[in-house]
Amino acid sequence: MKIGLFFGTFNPIHIGHMIIANYMVEFSDLEEVWFVVTPRSPFKLKETLLSNHHRLAIANIAVENYPKLKTSDVEFNLPQPNYTINTLIHIEEKFPNHQFCLLLGEDNLKGFQKWKNYETILKNYELYVYPRISEEKVAPEFLNHPKIHRVNAPIVQISSTFIRNAIKDKKDISTMLPFNVWKYIDEMNFYKS
Repeated sequence: MKIGLFFGTFNPIHIGHMIIANYMVEFSDLEEVWFVVTPRSPFKLKETLLSNHHRLAIANIAVENYPKLKTSDVEFNLPQPNYTINTLIHIEEKFPNHQFCLLLGEDNLKGFQKWKNYETILKNYELYVYPRISEEKVAPEFLNHPKIHRVNAPIVQISSTFIRNAIKDKKDISTMLPFNVWKYIDEMNFYKS
């Protein structure tokens, strides 16, 4: 089975994430997309995150009606901070019958050469890149790389930061989250202060 790994803190997961993941399983050769909930990104401050347990619970609620979308807590038990290369090696050992690929936004591709062991990732894994609006340019070495597939997914300009700030400001952003996710976040009083 060919599986796209969609890494993120998902703090919280929102319809933008869902649209991209669903597009990938319906309009590419990926059979499933797994949301890999990251405990801590090397590029994000841990203080801004809900607990691992809550972010995973929210992601599980988001995917419950989509059989081609799954969640993974594989990084919860790996050394911190998490680096993608380490997770890929670990997940491949755990699921040897699957072929894993990476999903990433074009903005991440623009800084991909900063990733730990990015050459090894590119040598061993395919990248499925969805469009994002940003100023930087993609490095020439990534423009026509045979392992990098540009996918013409919809451009979604919603961010988890925007969602968190809007909730804190008492805005109704319920349409920007899967309904059950919005209900859970509201009931749990997440992001309100």
